[in-house]
Amino acid sequence: MEATQAQLLSLLDGKKQFTIPIYQRTYSWHLKQCQQLFLDIERIGNDESELSHFIGSIVYFKPGTSPVTSVPELLVIDGQQRLTTVSLLLLALTHFLKEHPDFTLEDETWEEIQETYLINKHRKDDSRFKLLLTRKDKTTYTNLVDEMEMTSSHSKKVLENYNFFKGKIHKENALAVYHGIKKLIIVDVILERDKDNPQLIFESLNSTGLDLSQADLIRNYILMGQPMDKQNDLYERYWFPMEQSFGENIGSLAWFIRDYLTMKEASIPRIDQVYEVYKKFLGSKNGFKSVEEAVKSLHRYAKYYVRIALLKEEDPAIAKKLKEITKLKIDTSYPFLLAVYGDFEDEQINKEEFIEIIGMVSNYVFRRAICGIPTNSLNKTFATLYKRIKRETYLESVKAAFILMDGYRRFPSDTEFSKELQIKDVYNFRSRNYLLESLENHNRKELVNAENYTIEHILPQNQNVSIQWQNELGEDWERTKAKYLHSLGNLSLTGYNSELSDRPFSDKKTIPGGFDTSPLFLNESVRAEAKWNEEAILRRASKLADRACLVWKEPTLSEDKLNLYKEPEEVKEHSVYSIEHYDHLQGEMLDLYRQLEKRILNLDATVRGEFKKLYIAFKAQTNFVDIVPQKKRLRLSLNTQFDKIKDPKGFCKDVSGLGRWGNGDVEVGLENLSQLDYIMDLIEQAFEEQVESV
Repeated sequence: MEATQAQLLSLLDGKKQFTIPIYQRTYSWHLKQCQQLFLDIERIGNDESELSHFIGSIVYFKPGTSPVTSVPELLVIDGQQRLTTVSLLLLALTHFLKEHPDFTLEDETWEEIQETYLINKHRKDDSRFKLLLTRKDKTTYTNLVDEMEMTSSHSKKVLENYNFFKGKIHKENALAVYHGIKKLIIVDVILERDKDNPQLIFESLNSTGLDLSQADLIRNYILMGQPMDKQNDLYERYWFPMEQSFGENIGSLAWFIRDYLTMKEASIPRIDQVYEVYKKFLGSKNGFKSVEEAVKSLHRYAKYYVRIALLKEEDPAIAKKLKEITKLKIDTSYPFLLAVYGDFEDEQINKEEFIEIIGMVSNYVFRRAICGIPTNSLNKTFATLYKRIKRETYLESVKAAFILMDGYRRFPSDTEFSKELQIKDVYNFRSRNYLLESLENHNRKELVNAENYTIEHILPQNQNVSIQWQNELGEDWERTKAKYLHSLGNLSLTGYNSELSDRPFSDKKTIPGGFDTSPLFLNESVRAEAKWNEEAILRRASKLADRACLVWKEPTLSEDKLNLYKEPEEVKEHSVYSIEHYDHLQGEMLDLYRQLEKRILNLDATVRGEFKKLYIAFKAQTNFVDIVPQKKRLRLSLNTQFDKIKDPKGFCKDVSGLGRWGNGDVEVGLENLSQLDYIMDLIEQAFEEQVESV
């Protein structure tokens, strides 16, 4: 590698051509950057004391041996944005001079400037241009040089920035602009083929990650090491169509690759580390036999990604279910859905099974949202869910995987979902329109769009409750309103919100457009009521909750089938062990255990106990405390690290590496009820640590 300081114009002088490889991103400088460069150039051009202005480096490969008659080709690795911008400025300057023949720059004509810095004189083909860009950038730039008419598919950035420079140059500043360009200094970095590693140099030049996106870095990494013909083939056949499929959402490409890696590795990389993770993945044993195989795989799953995430699915039935995924913002499910989509394309499952699996995903997330279960476990849940699928019983194994999730990953049952739905503040729920619209459209062919209606509070929101409504609700009207105003039982859809307003219930039913004449399903249960009070709200809420359990179904399997997907030890222990199994749990020790068990189960509704052969486990997501009954105490294992536990009384013992029964590095004994409050504080620490890490 050779690196020297040089004038930019000296780099352009002479017979040569700087070629931008096809894997490089297209020209992307904005007007703001052009404005700053132009101001700098104009300033130093007017200031004789300013001898130079550094604008960065140009890194390129030294040309190989070639006939004297040919134009040496210099493959640009870094610096194309600066090189292109200055070339556009020079081009704008030559066109200004051509249009003003009476104006010269120190006896230099526009032809001399063009033939020195922009074109290789006497050449007829593409080698005529000293700078050869990629794709539509190339056509737009060469048309500007040759002063030809633009095509409809021209490069917006190239033309826009050229026109900006053209509009900034005039007789009063043209000389200063030219002087300023002459003062531009670069680091001229020349690489030698077969000696320098362009990727390592490229990475060091872009180590901040600010210039190029993670997807840009991956593209360059994949293509840079390939021969030119292979680069073009891989780019044209796979990468460019993949970029095109994202359209204006090209920024989502890096997020797709993140989800792709999650799907492949069952581990979630940070978005700013996608490039580094992909490099390791490509070089691992789980990678591909060839670069082409790797790019082909990305191209394949990108097609599924844009159908899922960007709603480009063409099959109406599949598109309908995928739209629910985007409505609910379940982007955490994309790695799982990508993998399942691939299996659908490979005909491992049929269309109906695919649609049912998508439905299970949306039902799972929606039920959890209604039940207020924290969402921070969803990333890990969907990252690892695909591993639990069995090819021979595909759909059944997906159902089993959802059913067997417990704790904070659980699929809420009909009982839990129905209960929470009836008491939830639905009006301030993010997905309230989706909820009401889905309830309305269940088994309906003429679909209703909730956006065309207004949310109607049957019992009005008005703080000044009328006498009629106070009488309607009864003596306890204040409590009833406070408790049920925004609940499902009191909400509906209407196109007559202003007409219904705060009218008494009997008026809301009977006026034109009222509930008695409404064609909506949601209003059938309203007109069935003669009086609107707490009992009526609860009846309607119960009816709608029953319907919700049909709309957002929970997966079901017989116990025999479900046992096939449980861990063998889990099935055995659940069926064999009970509290009678433990010899030391009797008398005072049994009473002590019962008190401790009650306190642990009261920590959270998700906590459950399991009787194991050697100990009793209490879990939320996994074990956070295990109890080994002994003759004179209950020995507890807390599933946390010893240095994390706050134990001012020094009850705890570090048992890491000692091979004790139970899970975790912390051991503590409970001997009597006087210690219970303190021991519960220690147990709660282990529980909260697990919850926070889910």
